[in-house]
Amino acid sequence: MNKGRVESFTDAIVAIILTIMVLEIKVPGGYQWSDLLDNLSAFIAYTISFFFILVAWYNHHYMFSLARVISKKIFWANNIWLFVMSFYPVSTAWLGKYIDRLPPAFFYYFVFLFWTFAYQWLSYEIKSARENKEIKTKIEHMSIYQFTKNPIFYFSGFVIAILIFYFPPFVLITSVVELVSMLIFTNEDSDRLFS
Repeated sequence: MNKGRVESFTDAIVAIILTIMVLEIKVPGGYQWSDLLDNLSAFIAYTISFFFILVAWYNHHYMFSLARVISKKIFWANNIWLFVMSFYPVSTAWLGKYIDRLPPAFFYYFVFLFWTFAYQWLSYEIKSARENKEIKTKIEHMSIYQFTKNPIFYFSGFVIAILIFYFPPFVLITSVVELVSMLIFTNEDSDRLFS
């Protein structure tokens, strides 16, 4: 399959998802600053989700730059990843509106978890499709790959669910932690692949 077409399609879907997310933020009902602050939780949820998706896209771009061939498995793993990501606008909007309620927090968390599993599957398929040990090693050194392969990931997922049960906004703290770790712990050559 043509890698460029899959990358272009992925970029378009990610751009659409980001656009839909901002459209979910409602225009304030008045002209005062306090009217804008009524939407503060929606702005916080949107900001975290927006930057989370951007950092994920950056890592996805890095991983795809290592792929030479897009197999059927990679194609479908990428599409499942995009499908799960397409739930971010509704989960973000719902959480932004009801930031202190359990159902929106758990829905956001489930989208977050399934997105992580889909990304793990995608990275595994790209790594498995290559016979080049250097490329396999680069993918294995990605922070998201290392974390999801660690048993601590599953234990922490359970602990996070308990913490969300007692404090629903904790789901956003979880997103920020993963966002920052994916931002800081990118592979050293991630900004030099096309130089």
